[in-house]
Amino acid sequence: MAELTYRPWREGDDLALNEIWGDPETVQAGAFRGALAPSQDAGPWRRTIVAEDQGIAVAAGVVYSTALHAERLWAYVEVVRDHRGAGVAATLLAMLRAEAAAAKAAGLIGTTALRSKVEPGSAGAAFAAAAGLAPLQRSRVVAVSPGTLRLPVFGEGTEAEATERVQDLATGSVELTDVVGRYYEAVHAWDPTGPLSVGTVQRLFLDDLTGAHGALVLRAAPESAFGGTVAPSKKGKVQAFAVSYTQGAQDAPTDVFLGHDPALAPEDAAAAVLDMLALIAHQYPVVLELDESMVALAAVVEPLIEAGAATVRGTETLVVGES
Repeated sequence: MAELTYRPWREGDDLALNEIWGDPETVQAGAFRGALAPSQDAGPWRRTIVAEDQGIAVAAGVVYSTALHAERLWAYVEVVRDHRGAGVAATLLAMLRAEAAAAKAAGLIGTTALRSKVEPGSAGAAFAAAAGLAPLQRSRVVAVSPGTLRLPVFGEGTEAEATERVQDLATGSVELTDVVGRYYEAVHAWDPTGPLSVGTVQRLFLDDLTGAHGALVLRAAPESAFGGTVAPSKKGKVQAFAVSYTQGAQDAPTDVFLGHDPALAPEDAAAAVLDMLALIAHQYPVVLELDESMVALAAVVEPLIEAGAATVRGTETLVVGES
């Protein structure tokens, strides 16, 4: 193999590299290929470098910032199979680190710590570990079969009590936006977001462009400030929520973002999530993203996986990074 040359990304590299690389080896690789793009200083900050062997692009690496999780930069490197094991990936990563250090010194970014996503046991996972990126989070996509959980009974089991506790909310609801944002912040304490604005939460999770088309909430039982003999004047606070997203196929399971009020005690959070999951998966299968940090959801779903009532789809994803 001749000595490689390195240069910035340019138009047409995506087509040339995809042809020589072939199909992505992992789901994570396929997603990161979309981040390979020309370098820029803002919106987001990004540097992309290509390695060439006698004028033919054989490898590329990218490092870029995001506004939502600003404490680390995303990084990705891919090398064609017949050039692996020769230090190409390590060279690209070193060059990307140098670009990040220069950008931080210039005030363009605020960090040089890296993160990435890999499939456990893959070549990418081995390279990340060798580069000093340790596991930060494990994520799985789980499909829950219909009728797995018994429907909850609220109070005396009357229709009125059920209506007070379970309600549809518009995805533009301020109340829904508030609890979704606080939940996302809470379960990403390992990769902090900082306080999320109403607009950011709407754009990421609840806007029409996200595919969000319905939301169900589980409320606490309404209580009166004047005692049990006086009818409640306010609805109970939202304890759990489920936002559903547009299906790719008519008979496909519904993708759902399920969470809870992070202010709830652990046992109350698990109970609320259990009731909500039972409600949404009563008749139709649902698909959930399950991160290790989603403690209440994991407490409900893990036993279902063990019992065969829920299945893990595809492979796990590890988020690896530097502290």
